[in-house]
Amino acid sequence: MSARKRSESIWGLLFVLPTIIGLLVLNYYPIVQIVYQSFCKTGDFGLGNVFIGFGNYAKLFKDPEVYRCLWNSIKYSVLSIPLTLLIPLVLAVLLNKKIKFRDFYRTVYFLPMVCAPAAVAMVWKWMYNQDYGLLNHLLGRKISWVTDPKIAMLSVVVVGVWSAIGNNMILFLGGLQEIPKDYYEAAQIDGCTGVKAFFHITVPLISPMLFFVLQTGIIGALQLFDLPFMIMDNSSRAWPSVKTITYLFYEYAFEKSNRGYGSAIVMFTMAVIGVITIILQKSEKKWVCYD
Repeated sequence: MSARKRSESIWGLLFVLPTIIGLLVLNYYPIVQIVYQSFCKTGDFGLGNVFIGFGNYAKLFKDPEVYRCLWNSIKYSVLSIPLTLLIPLVLAVLLNKKIKFRDFYRTVYFLPMVCAPAAVAMVWKWMYNQDYGLLNHLLGRKISWVTDPKIAMLSVVVVGVWSAIGNNMILFLGGLQEIPKDYYEAAQIDGCTGVKAFFHITVPLISPMLFFVLQTGIIGALQLFDLPFMIMDNSSRAWPSVKTITYLFYEYAFEKSNRGYGSAIVMFTMAVIGVITIILQKSEKKWVCYD
């Protein structure tokens, strides 16, 4: 290697060094610590770790609360993911056409993405209020949006879907704009227009983006924490019906100072997400079109 190339390599390494250090300190080191602490019991007063082997995992697989919280996370995913795919896709198709005030509509639908999650949760919590909330005022009824166990999860799903519409819509817009117009012109000559063109041209050609949004959406939904934490009151009778597996980790690791068991919950959650991701990757070739 010449002196010039050696100098360029050193300067290149120096420029990326802060990123490398950030990844090691903020990402990889915590992962190693979580794996290690999942085999430990937190010492007295939350200090130190005592290695106990698979003790945390043995406790975890016998804990009914873990399965209940995991089911809540899965239920949220099942209810929210189809809506976060369908609604943004329809909006993207409509806003991809030449219509009046198109840029204005795009901005309005994307606004939830630039709002702070805490602010969004507080506004919706006020809207859901049983006594003076805006929704009950408009409906003329007193509905317990966040205290009734039967509808509490649906209330959280509505906020989650509303928050994700803008981001997914932009992703789908990017995919739609990459589709050549020649396909639609040729299909129009053959009489394939409207809904037929959507299902036979748009959906297959945008399927890679659909797969990306589906996979990232499922991973994000299974890691849900902020919405139930900020919208719901953990003393409410509806709290057990919306308590997620991620909040259970937070409860043990930070409220009960049992970092070992909390780390085991994280590893269990990662394993579930890993299995779902593998299943999605295996099914990708069957319905995703890259041609």
